[in-house]
Amino acid sequence: MEAWSRRMFLTALGAGAAHWALGAVPGEGRRRPNVILMLSDDQGSVDVGCYGASDLHTPHLDALAARGVRFTQFYVASTICSPSRGALLTGRYPQRNGLATNAGGGAGLPVGEVTLADAFKDAGYRTAVFGKWHLGMSDEMSPTKRGFDEFFGHKEGCIDNYSHFFYWHGPNRHDLWRNNERVREDGEFFPDLMTREALRFLEEQRDEPFFLYLPYNLPHYPMQAEPEFDALYEDVDQPRRRYAAFVSNLDDRVGRVLDKVDELGLRDDTIIIFLSDNGHSLEERAFFGGGNAGPYRGHKFTLWEGGVRMPCIVSWPGAIPQGEVRDQTATAMDWFPTLARYCGLVLPDRVLDGRDIADVIESGEAPSPHEVVHWMVHDQWAVKKGPWKLVCNVPETRLADTKLPGESLFLANLEDDPGESTNLAATRPEIVAELTALHEQWLLDTQQR
Repeated sequence: MEAWSRRMFLTALGAGAAHWALGAVPGEGRRRPNVILMLSDDQGSVDVGCYGASDLHTPHLDALAARGVRFTQFYVASTICSPSRGALLTGRYPQRNGLATNAGGGAGLPVGEVTLADAFKDAGYRTAVFGKWHLGMSDEMSPTKRGFDEFFGHKEGCIDNYSHFFYWHGPNRHDLWRNNERVREDGEFFPDLMTREALRFLEEQRDEPFFLYLPYNLPHYPMQAEPEFDALYEDVDQPRRRYAAFVSNLDDRVGRVLDKVDELGLRDDTIIIFLSDNGHSLEERAFFGGGNAGPYRGHKFTLWEGGVRMPCIVSWPGAIPQGEVRDQTATAMDWFPTLARYCGLVLPDRVLDGRDIADVIESGEAPSPHEVVHWMVHDQWAVKKGPWKLVCNVPETRLADTKLPGESLFLANLEDDPGESTNLAATRPEIVAELTALHEQWLLDTQQR
């Protein structure tokens, strides 16, 4: 589709959203687009071939980028799992939606929050989630109470891929569910199970619009890659070898879903989004590393760029550009209002922190809708305005082979120093003051839920 025609189509989407939500089709006679939202787990900032990871085998994700748009300055809302996922599904900062730390016990995404699945379901879409939930264990916080017609997967943060028992701490407990019932599929590789459910769902929904959320549990620990993927990295040193094999295992399962979309003839009618929830892990269970943030400092649990600046790809052949890169600032929260525009969803009557990035997707010259972006996890906080980023109370990290100390207050110009290696706080106090004031105002603002 030529650029002018795409612009006409997107304009029609915006103008005709309400009619489309009721079944009429605007623009060029297209059906309402399906949406597949894929989320990886603890995947490093550059750990896809198309992002420069020359040592990784990710042919399916690379092919997805070749048929879509790839972002280079894409941010998630948190450096840990649950707040990042909650922000993605609500379009709201964790501090605004009420889930600012990992879900567990009775904690989770508050019941009053409206999710993407709620909006899609209200618009007549069939909705499903297969994979890792991690937004609350209680019945009222379960996926089928949050807008999803179907759920298969685990509710807590991580499981053993074969026994499906919770893999972290405390007493052993089985965590595999179909809707609200525990199920047993002992010995079956969990990524195969969620892929099986996804392929079945696609087959059943081939003639009706759907929203399919696939939050993978890869490459999160326990790293249990299948032998064929281990074999790809026989000459790679640990811990990169284990991690790389699991990334390729993820890529393969993504490829199976993409192949099914093609087999059903749905590629041109399906918006496919892929992103990571946060940076790679250095935890003991992850063998103290293996992931790669490339030129960026940091990892999971930190608000340095390597903790929150993630790979993100969107593909919708014929409707958006293909094989292009966008350098503008965008966030995971933006997918809610952007998909609302593309699919004719009614936005919830509440403050959204995400912004419609359809114009950015269409053109590398379009301005980012984000002048300022914020983060806060426990006692760490950060704020970015233009090229300037101020981080507070962040731990020491490594940048390549150099160990850098933690800082109580660190200011970087990301255009000049994307690795956040030189602290400019002492030489630019006026920028520190401006960004600190923005952070304090944001704290007050996000109390308005």
